[in-house]
Amino acid sequence: MEPIEEQIAHLTRIVDDLSEVVARQERELALMTRRVQLLLEREATREVDQGGSVPLGDERPPHW
Repeated sequence: MEPIEEQIAHLTRIVDDLSEVVARQERELALMTRRVQLLLEREATREVDQGGSVPLGDERPPHW
């Protein structure tokens, strides 16, 4: 019975560690997503300031 309890304890620790990793990655992904959004907004503003039009996310380039 003792080997099974040890294995359960080991697997529980692994699950807890992986849970922490996933939670950290979720926070990092949310931060990166926000930063990309800010960069896109900044670039759109720069484009408008230079006399261009506001780029649309689903707009295809003219060569398509």
